[in-house]
Amino acid sequence: MKCDLCNKGVQFGRSHTHHPGVAGGRWKKRAPVTKRLFKPNLQKTRILINGIMKRVKLCTKCLKKIKKQVELAKKSSIEQSSATPLVV
Repeated sequence: MKCDLCNKGVQFGRSHTHHPGVAGGRWKKRAPVTKRLFKPNLQKTRILINGIMKRVKLCTKCLKKIKKQVELAKKSSIEQSSATPLVV
């Protein structure tokens, strides 16, 4: 379970739960800590790599970067085509 572009994978961390004090009872001296997993948000997408459509798993951060690059490429190609004068 890793992103095919940036190799982002599962990370381990800790989860803290804080217990409020109970009236008349003892306060917890320390919040209990449990281990947990942080999984990347992977999406299956088809992208063009070296002229070939491939199905890859991308994290949402990489997916956002690729969509932005495609938008900029389309925008620049439209601007270049409108800037060149038509010869009849």
